[in-house]
Amino acid sequence: MSLGIDTMSHSIPTYPTLNDWIARDAIPFTVDSPASIDAAVDQVMGSLGGAVELLGFGEALHGSEEILVVRNRVFQRLVEAHGFSAAVIEVASPQGRAMNDYVLGARDGTDEAVQTWFGTGFGLLDANRELIEWMRQYNGDPAHPLKLHFYGFDLPLGQGGLASPSRVLDVALNYLDSIDSVSTKTHRERMTPLIGNPADWERPAAMFDPAQSIGLSTAAAELRIATQDLITELSIRRPELVAKSDRLTFADAYHYAELAQKLLNAHAALATEGAYAQMLGIRDLIMAGNLEYYVSRERGRGKVLVFSAGGHLQRSMAQWHLPPGDAVKEWWPAGSQLTQTLGSRYAVIAMALGVSEENGVGQPEPGTLEARLTEAGRAMFIPTHRGQGMPTAEIEALPRRSGSTLNPTYFPLSAQSFADFDWLVVFDSTNYPRGGPSLTNWNAELVKKAVS
Repeated sequence: MSLGIDTMSHSIPTYPTLNDWIARDAIPFTVDSPASIDAAVDQVMGSLGGAVELLGFGEALHGSEEILVVRNRVFQRLVEAHGFSAAVIEVASPQGRAMNDYVLGARDGTDEAVQTWFGTGFGLLDANRELIEWMRQYNGDPAHPLKLHFYGFDLPLGQGGLASPSRVLDVALNYLDSIDSVSTKTHRERMTPLIGNPADWERPAAMFDPAQSIGLSTAAAELRIATQDLITELSIRRPELVAKSDRLTFADAYHYAELAQKLLNAHAALATEGAYAQMLGIRDLIMAGNLEYYVSRERGRGKVLVFSAGGHLQRSMAQWHLPPGDAVKEWWPAGSQLTQTLGSRYAVIAMALGVSEENGVGQPEPGTLEARLTEAGRAMFIPTHRGQGMPTAEIEALPRRSGSTLNPTYFPLSAQSFADFDWLVVFDSTNYPRGGPSLTNWNAELVKKAVS
């Protein structure tokens, strides 16, 4: 398996200056022109070659209408012309199961889980609902025998915090119960009193105060052992269980048993003073594991597009400057893990953003990478060539632009971005997304939780 830096299928020219790079490589498009986006996607996929099984599409921030609209069209083109069969977005993985049922027609709009998704979080945004509805309509067309799948890849979340392990363990136990109710009863009788009240696991305050977490309690420690015992039984009985169900159903149950174990590790990190960065690392490890699993499920059917904050998909170490504490949190994101496990089968597109007034992102300072890019046009795709052939000294001398005064999910690009990402999508400006809640209120709540 090749882990070489060159993912492009053609020779890479040498660029004396950044302006030469932009002039030679930029592929302009118009947000409201699907044909121009299609043409750009075709060029991007042609450059990446046929080895890519997982394509990352990292948004510059949570809170842009244009980014979501382009994402939807990019996915549609990938399905129509490039053999993609699944979309993954940054929502909790158990929640994604219900939405996958919806796009496959196994649930309808009156289903409680579907209504919950449409009424909260990402489901509030019109463009996200439009993506889901497009996938459902595509699957409902008899002319499309290969049905699209929808997945969530974030760590399981509950009511304001990390999810109770029961939300994940139930998937594995329900599977085992369909084959061996006696063994399942033994596991449930052992685990149920250890889980206790799910609300105790999901305290919002535990996200920033280790004393509020029960992740290191005696019951939590015993539950981690009980979960490992469940995984061991599934492993030992794999041939029997697969024969009595099927390979994919077993793999799904096994994946969720392992996910429960990782979730318990995340709860333990939350309960440990000074271990918040470790929890963030576990979160991204869960993300990477989920994506590897989805790629394996889709292999033989098609390729996978994952859409999330760009920081989760980058190849280098991630940093976070928000509380708790004053120290910068550093951890290895999902993209760095995927680079190790998938190599050239993983490629990722990130974004450069000029102005988004509703998100508190002003004009980029002169000389910054965002300023140089947005001076060249309103919207474009442009390859980074993973840093090859680029004017290194000029790139490293670029000042980094300021961030957002309102939206802490926005991160500017840096010289490292050339190695972190294969392509960039550039937007000179974006608006706040349709259906989004008040950013001011959302940001105030985030800060309140961070400092309380």
